Amino acid sequence: MESTLPSADFMGFESLLSDAESAKLDDVRDFLDKEVAPSAEEWWNRAEFPIEVLPKLAALNLSTPVQQGYSYLFSGMVIAEMTRADTSLATFFMVHHDLFVEALHEFGSEDQKARLLQDAMDLKITGAFALTEPLHGSDVAGGLSTTATRDGDTWVLNGAKRWIGNGTFCDYMLLWARDTADGSIRGFILDATLPGVTRTRIENKIALRTVQNADVLLDNVRVPEADRFAGISTFGDTRRLLRGSRILVGWQAVGQQLAAFDVARQYAVDRHQFGRPIAGFQLVQDQLVRMLGNTTASLGMMARVAQLQEDGGGDMPQAALAKAYTTARMRETVALGRGILGGNGITTDFRMAKIFADAEAIFTYEGSYEINTLIVGRAITGLSAIN
Repeated sequence: MESTLPSADFMGFESLLSDAESAKLDDVRDFLDKEVAPSAEEWWNRAEFPIEVLPKLAALNLSTPVQQGYSYLFSGMVIAEMTRADTSLATFFMVHHDLFVEALHEFGSEDQKARLLQDAMDLKITGAFALTEPLHGSDVAGGLSTTATRDGDTWVLNGAKRWIGNGTFCDYMLLWARDTADGSIRGFILDATLPGVTRTRIENKIALRTVQNADVLLDNVRVPEADRFAGISTFGDTRRLLRGSRILVGWQAVGQQLAAFDVARQYAVDRHQFGRPIAGFQLVQDQLVRMLGNTTASLGMMARVAQLQEDGGGDMPQAALAKAYTTARMRETVALGRGILGGNGITTDFRMAKIFADAEAIFTYEGSYEINTLIVGRAITGLSAIN
């Protein structure tokens, strides 16, 4: 019966893609259906990352899609489809490709690109994005406390980072630090195996358990000048990357809602109570329609943001509004879906518990709901409520 039901893309936004992009998106779905969806809950329950999947993921040749000529809409829909199958894998993909690899494209020297870019695109090496610190998250722009001190042809790094996705196993990190000489912001390609680098996995998470987040300590770590990003000198350079990744988290919110709707609708059709499917009850249909409405509104907003990006727009306040709005709708959608499954909604055996829990991470990272709201508030009033 599932195949005869309308798509969760109820307004047909996918039809805006080119024929080639639609075909490529089908390839992505085929990969996810075969290689990811059957094992995603098991990886999540064990809190283990499936390194063995990376060669097959690399074979899709989707590193930084826009750099390869794909549209922003296609790039966003790839993230939505990955999230629909497994939020953790989508998060890995974003951290590695849309932060680390994108930084090589944007800020890397010709030497750095020659050494690292192709291997990173092919997932022969993996990267992380080390910005957040134990005491600085939302205020990291002004509070960045990790330091970099020039010493001849090397830099000496000291400090700590927290919540670094891919941090336990990555080969390199794009690490941000403050220059002790003039207070400017520097970016470094940090070989994660250098002496003085200590990585510890963050345990006991209730969301994105497959993602290997790390605490990172830096104790007099020496990095050659050749591994400093010459194109990074201010926090504004960071914002260029964060704007794009913030938009992609909005697409994750879409994917999370697509997943919740898929699971809730199928469960409601299959689950019988009082002698008939619970999908036939008015209250359940109301919940499903609210879920679909939230998903469609979120998808519509993100499709419009993609159009703005194509025209060179999609500024930080617009990205912040998209991230805040879509993740708020997502939170409501996954809660409705969890409720439809009743007691079965709190076990990963029925997928919904994982979807419900992972939504909390999406709601928080790349700027909390509150911080993104204040960014938009400043844009529409001309007054900052942050400081």
